[in-house]
Amino acid sequence: MNELLENSRTVAVYGAYGHTGRFVVAELLERGFVPVLVGRDAAKLGDLAVAHPGLAARLAAADDPAALDLALFGADAVINAAGPFADTAAPLIEAALRAGIPYVDVAAEIEANLDTFAHFADRAREAGTVVLPAMAFFGGFGDLLATAAMDDWTEADEIHVAYGLDSWHPTAGTRAAGKVSHQRRDGRRLRYTGGRLERHDDEPQTRKWSFPEPTGGHEVIGVYMADIVTVPSHLAVPEVRTYMSVKAAADVASPDTPAPVPASEDGRSAQRYVVDVVVVSGSEERRATVSGRDIYAVSAPLAVEAVDRILTGRTRATGVASAGALFDARDFLAALSPVVTVHHYAESSR
Repeated sequence: MNELLENSRTVAVYGAYGHTGRFVVAELLERGFVPVLVGRDAAKLGDLAVAHPGLAARLAAADDPAALDLALFGADAVINAAGPFADTAAPLIEAALRAGIPYVDVAAEIEANLDTFAHFADRAREAGTVVLPAMAFFGGFGDLLATAAMDDWTEADEIHVAYGLDSWHPTAGTRAAGKVSHQRRDGRRLRYTGGRLERHDDEPQTRKWSFPEPTGGHEVIGVYMADIVTVPSHLAVPEVRTYMSVKAAADVASPDTPAPVPASEDGRSAQRYVVDVVVVSGSEERRATVSGRDIYAVSAPLAVEAVDRILTGRTRATGVASAGALFDARDFLAALSPVVTVHHYAESSR
């Protein structure tokens, strides 16, 4: 295989050797793209290149613009899978803008997502390109589901996003990103209420959440996930609340919880998840739900499907935009059916 196959769509993957990055590389290959392996660690990049002898491998530190330009040379798009995104998102977006190619990341860091919307909206729109943050399990799924559930409603009173994880074994990258986010918000919590994002010191509250069967009722705790950035970026709703199953929240909070372990040849863990979104308007509510296995692995088809749609012109906007603003949400979720189960879009009275 030549470094860049003629007539093939090439996608640079920053952090290609990371836990999520490896899933992204595999998904790109499965779908006929040519990944360009990019990262900051020469040894890890070299090991991955050995495993993929036909692919280009390019070393580039996030604070080296010239190296990033070389890394993205000839690529049609870039997927950033390297956290903490407080360090990598802005430099990679700058490089993508210089190269004139779309940028997609899998950032769950709320502060990094906010920075992307705040600092690059005008420039990306003027350049006529797409910058898509949080195209991952956290931020992407909730936004797509909320948009699908809203359907023809132009506004709503509340959107609730509940994550029913049977466990959460965080990667080293997740822990590092969480530490950076904690430092950036001075240890305070975040919420989206009254039409704005605010910091607070209130203790998180638990409640009972009735997930669709077979998951059923579980205790969840109020948390702050990337959905409080992505959802209100384009949907007219003053309250966005996110929740996590109590067990999973305890797992990720504990320093003793081990990293995820593959349970099958494709590298996915045995972890199961449900993402359940309820949109409330007056006395009516609408619901949309997905379920599947391994929150890290599913970020790969989310990001790669997004790149495919961007490169083939199946988008509704340019500039910085979330998944629900960019794509036909129901059609996008249906395209993920080989790896996730999309539950019925239900409407009911409260």
